[in-house]
Amino acid sequence: MTYYDKQHVSGEFEAVVEETTNALNDEGFGILSDIDVSDAFAKKLDIQEYPEYRILGACNPPLAKEGLDAETDLGVLLPCNVVVYETDDGVVVSMVDPETMLSVVDNPELDDIAEDVRARFDRVLDTLSAN
Repeated sequence: MTYYDKQHVSGEFEAVVEETTNALNDEGFGILSDIDVSDAFAKKLDIQEYPEYRILGACNPPLAKEGLDAETDLGVLLPCNVVVYETDDGVVVSMVDPETMLSVVDNPELDDIAEDVRARFDRVLDTLSAN
């Protein structure tokens, strides 16, 4: 069982971050947090040569509310993380698999939400691979 889906994406790193953010927005997700791991490692660990790596905290407010209404402690798993990082072969976009993530909760009320988020994330990855 994998806990993520990913797609290799053509383009420069910052452009892929922007394309990913726009595609998420088209699916109703805003970015609540944007963690620049490379920058954090440079500042906190004095590692200056770490590849570009960003963690985007994506949230769809209506789906988040529905999930929190069904399971109050669900907030510990929110927001959904989307990662954009550089490899020797280019840029990768990786997204948490919401069905796998929510399977640990064992609340059937979340099944439809997980399927919805999964379908939206699949469309985002499809959009990115088409560019």
